[in-house]
Amino acid sequence: MTTSPALLIAGHGTRDEGGAEALRALVRVLGERHPDVPVAGGFFGVPASPLPLGDAVDGLVERGATRLAVIPLLLAPTGPVPEALPEALERAAERHPGLGYACGAELGPHPKVLDVLERRMDEALGSGARRPEDRARTTVLLVGRGAADPYANAEVARAARLLWEGRGFAGVETAFVSQAAPDVPTGLDRCLALAAGARGPARIVVLPYFLFPGDLLERLHMQAEGWAAAHPGAEVYGAEAIGPAAEVAAVVMERYRATVAGDPLLSGAPCGDRAAAEDARETDGAPERSAPLSTDRGER
Repeated sequence: MTTSPALLIAGHGTRDEGGAEALRALVRVLGERHPDVPVAGGFFGVPASPLPLGDAVDGLVERGATRLAVIPLLLAPTGPVPEALPEALERAAERHPGLGYACGAELGPHPKVLDVLERRMDEALGSGARRPEDRARTTVLLVGRGAADPYANAEVARAARLLWEGRGFAGVETAFVSQAAPDVPTGLDRCLALAAGARGPARIVVLPYFLFPGDLLERLHMQAEGWAAAHPGAEVYGAEAIGPAAEVAAVVMERYRATVAGDPLLSGAPCGDRAAAEDARETDGAPERSAPLSTDRGER
């Protein structure tokens, strides 16, 4: 009988301690729910992270792991970054000869992630989103981090469409904190125009498409507050980041199981291949894999 491959959660880099603590909380949730699966998490993509990915790999190897199923903790592809996930993993694996690893797909706008986003909107609105007529006069601005890669930005637009479908909001617009258009003030202008025909003052929820808090979230809040101060006739509500919700843990484990079921854990196996992941993805965002990854324990 073989042991389960370890689960390595790879977040896109942050220097923010709040983001690191949120990832630690997600690791704790997964560890409590799946005690048979060794799990750790860390960040790649920026130096001086309080929770480096390499340290997470070292910790799993110390616990006896010889195979890693790596799940990118991303809502969209990162686009070009100074240190991409494959390079970070290759450097970590060089310290541990014989270590095998393979990557699953990023989380994307999975239905469970969309459920958390809807909950964050309701929390921001308080009691103001309970009736259908309340939602019908509410416009949502879904804000991504922004990237030089148009495919990464297009994933935010895809999430906005999926979030709008069937939830009764007047509309869901998109914006980006940096590197891509429209920026946050322009996105809010669009929301204001969309709400022009509604009864009463325009009501807008600024919804971060971020997993964890950090500098980007603070920048977003500042941009939204500046716009709101210049438009006193509009009601602007700021929502919180998705956070280490139970639904996020469930999607991570779903990606882990798909990776274990379908990828050989070969040392230096490709990771971060967006095109391959998108070609293999089913309609709900789960990847299909062709070659089985050996384990006697099956899915959990």
